[in-house]
Amino acid sequence: MFFPQERKRQINLGGSSSNTSLASITDQAKARRTERIQLKRQNDSATQIQAWWRGVAAMRATRVQMRQVFEQDVAGLTGLRCLVLMGRDEEVLAKWSETMVERGESSLYAAASQPSWLVLVRQACFLLLRSVAASPQSSNVVAHLQVINMLVSPDVASRHLGTKGREAAGNILLYLLRRGFYTSLAEAIRSTPIADAKTSKSLPLLIPLTTVAFSVYPATSQEYADSFAALISSILTIPLLPNRLPLQSLTHMSSRLPFAALTSLPPLPEITIIDRLHLLANLATFIPPRYAALPAPALTAYVKLITSIFNTLPPNALEGAPAASTPQSRSYDSDSEDESRPTVSVVSTFSATPPPPLPVLDARTQKRLQTLISPSHLNTLLSITQKQSDASRRALFDLILALEGSWPSKRSEILGAIVVGGAGTSVIKELWRGSVRRANASSILQEYTRPSTASDASIPALLFLADLYNHALLTMGDDEFFGSSTTSGRNPLSLDELTVFSRLLLDVAFGLYQGPQDTDAMDTSTSTTGTSGPKGVRFTWEEVREKVTKCLVAIHARDSRRPFTPPDHWLVSNQIDIRSFVEAALFEEQQISTGNARAVTTRQIARLAPRLGILHNIPFSIPFSTRVQVFRSFIYSDILARGEDPHGSRLNITVRREHIAQDGFDRLRDADLKGRIGIQFIDQFGEEEAGIDGGGVFKEFFTSLCREVFDTDRGLWLANKKNELYPNPHTYAVEPHNLNWYRFIGRIIGKAMYEGILVDIAFAGFFLAKWLGKQSFLDDLASLDPELYNGLLFLKHYSGNPEDLSLNFTVATDGAFSISYYRPMSLFPVDFGVTKTINLIPNGSNIPVTKENRLQYIYYVSHYRLSRQIKQQSEAFFEGLSEIIDHKWLKMFNQQELQILIGGTDSPVDMDDLQGNTQYGGVFDANHPTIIAFWRVVRSFDQEQRRSLLRFVTSCSRPPLLGFKELIPNFAIRDAGSDELRLPTSSTCVNLLKLPRYSSEKVLRTKLMQAITANAGFDLS
Repeated sequence: MFFPQERKRQINLGGSSSNTSLASITDQAKARRTERIQLKRQNDSATQIQAWWRGVAAMRATRVQMRQVFEQDVAGLTGLRCLVLMGRDEEVLAKWSETMVERGESSLYAAASQPSWLVLVRQACFLLLRSVAASPQSSNVVAHLQVINMLVSPDVASRHLGTKGREAAGNILLYLLRRGFYTSLAEAIRSTPIADAKTSKSLPLLIPLTTVAFSVYPATSQEYADSFAALISSILTIPLLPNRLPLQSLTHMSSRLPFAALTSLPPLPEITIIDRLHLLANLATFIPPRYAALPAPALTAYVKLITSIFNTLPPNALEGAPAASTPQSRSYDSDSEDESRPTVSVVSTFSATPPPPLPVLDARTQKRLQTLISPSHLNTLLSITQKQSDASRRALFDLILALEGSWPSKRSEILGAIVVGGAGTSVIKELWRGSVRRANASSILQEYTRPSTASDASIPALLFLADLYNHALLTMGDDEFFGSSTTSGRNPLSLDELTVFSRLLLDVAFGLYQGPQDTDAMDTSTSTTGTSGPKGVRFTWEEVREKVTKCLVAIHARDSRRPFTPPDHWLVSNQIDIRSFVEAALFEEQQISTGNARAVTTRQIARLAPRLGILHNIPFSIPFSTRVQVFRSFIYSDILARGEDPHGSRLNITVRREHIAQDGFDRLRDADLKGRIGIQFIDQFGEEEAGIDGGGVFKEFFTSLCREVFDTDRGLWLANKKNELYPNPHTYAVEPHNLNWYRFIGRIIGKAMYEGILVDIAFAGFFLAKWLGKQSFLDDLASLDPELYNGLLFLKHYSGNPEDLSLNFTVATDGAFSISYYRPMSLFPVDFGVTKTINLIPNGSNIPVTKENRLQYIYYVSHYRLSRQIKQQSEAFFEGLSEIIDHKWLKMFNQQELQILIGGTDSPVDMDDLQGNTQYGGVFDANHPTIIAFWRVVRSFDQEQRRSLLRFVTSCSRPPLLGFKELIPNFAIRDAGSDELRLPTSSTCVNLLKLPRYSSEKVLRTKLMQAITANAGFDLS
């Protein structure tokens, strides 16, 4: 070893204590580092504060020096330079502007020859403008505005600068325009209270600035167009602008607004919903008085402008209420009874997002907006554009369509204004012959499947025509529709044109129901472009489909009453495979019936179940026989779903022969009528009648029950001149006990339809319409009250002043509503009882019937007579009916088809079908001489006699819907012995004819005719 042994020195690199942990060492290092960073930050901050303070001190000293220099040369170029460098110094600005005003224009332009003057003065002008916007009530504002007006006025500048004056004024104004000139003016105008408008000193100086650009720049320049766009988006969006201006300023602005330049208006910047509404209200004040003076292109551009604004408004924005299922006011094509219809439980994958809050509008703004849909305004536009180009006309039609979409509660008023104003006929013809007649369903549907392509221009015209013609049909009688009217009111479209038009509507509607279902797009209510709907209109494709469907259904209803279309016109069988269609419809019904509960409307069913959508909305496109099969299949599926055993237990009840209706009501009012029911009759002596109910006894009970409950002598039902039944409108009919009877009768009819039992009862068409949730209109009134119908037609075509007739929006009724024929001064004289005056609309007694509102009056009278009077009775009846028959199933039929479903078809009795489905009993068979003679005799009967035979045997004079194979039990003939003096008898409960064995055909004819015409009694033997 070179070095002696010695103890090695222990060095602790971690600190003085060898027991200190690693974590503690780390924390200490972090703390020291943080302390150093904090110290550095404090030093830096101190340095910055010192630098800032030195700068502030230097700036203050400089400002003091500049202020002194400014004071020495306020009106000179040096003072102007100091003003600009000092910026927003209100004292300096005030002194400069007051000095300039005091010394006059010449002092302001004295240094204009200096190269820097223009640069400095436009900056000074901007400082003045910002001062005005920030403090419009300041005492300095007037002087500021006077200076600004002198600097941007081309006339003032030209007086001092000669030919360069206009250029200088334009340069200064352009500098301001690029820095929010109109925004600043709008801030100042908005800040002036409306109450101070007449005494304001600043407004007379502010308003000329809003239009000065149009005297500075050429009308063809970009600056002119940009200024116009800025004025519209900033100034004309000010709430209640006309109310804010003194009369002189209002006149000045109105006379200088360059609306003739609307054709070159660039796209407006995005503005809020409330600003759009105020813009519409202000435009409605300034422009309509100038319609006649506007060039056609400018008027077209204006109409397109407000159309585009309306199309960007959310639904119901103009009403200041959220979009909801309950309308703000009744629409002509809506029915209050429809609100009580049950919704459908269905699985839904889409969710509704709450609409954005809508602005609350001032009453004066609402009043101005309402002028846009007033009859006078719309008819003025119609009159002016009729003399102009096709572009103006198309733009106006687009506007009316936009008004409908953005103001849904006013739809009837908008369309009514056109119809009542006398222009409706010509507009309908123009739309059809000018655009729609050349429309192609394929191109419209192609737009649906590829919405990104260019829009088909015929879509807006088709929608407007559909809306307008559907509205016209509401108050068009059948005599007018079919061209038999001798009055001035005629159908605008010929029957041949309607045939083509209805087919186009059918193809479009069917394609939209069949097409791809874009849930998100269909659920969008505010979008106006893209996949939500066709370009150029605000409506979604779902709304387009609804408009087309409404008009289509209205035309089909007329054709159903008096056919004018060729055979198979309404069918689309060649476009689909009926068998697969039926299978798909049944599957969709099962999916909906077994889905999780979510209430949706009938409209939404079309989205979730396309085949059911077709069956519910345009059922006539599918053959009636197919729909009947679907209906029976729905019932069969319902029976299976209930797990019913055809031979299982049943509800047995006893019924007294003398009290069938009352006992039926007491026993069955709350019973499950979908199940099997056994009937045990009790005779007049209180004894049970012999026999077992195998189905026939129930039919006998059912037939007798219907005969009693529909007896008009009982007071619940009335019959029109065609012997068609409808609920009695008398006040006693709405008593709770009688409403229970209506509910029970509805259940009975539902049971008949569920079991396939035909009931020899005919219901009035307008009442059947309520089963389907449809409204009835003037054309339905003819079948109920011809005298009232004629009176309303007289009023509709009255050439004099309707106010001379002293009518108002009321009806007088004694509860039975007995109406006499129309006489001047008294449309509703009451024949008997205590009269009661009923308002058709709120405050109706104080609203006279005029030329403008008479169609509304006609609608409300018809609605009262056909709907309001029987509202509670109909709802009670429908409530009972819907307990047995799903409302969706009924939507597959119209009124006439529903009647067939209830009571059988009015078609001729097919003898081959009847004979081929007849069963024989006793000694009879198909080859028995009496049977051969029987069929020979029956085949010689006319149709009325054959119907009498059916009524005699089955209790119903009409054949079954799908032929006699569907008659349960089958038509049967059994021998009744050899006594030829005996008449044939029947057991209607089992559809059995008991026929004696007559020796000759002559005797058989005589006896059979005697029996079926004399209504021989029911035979229990």
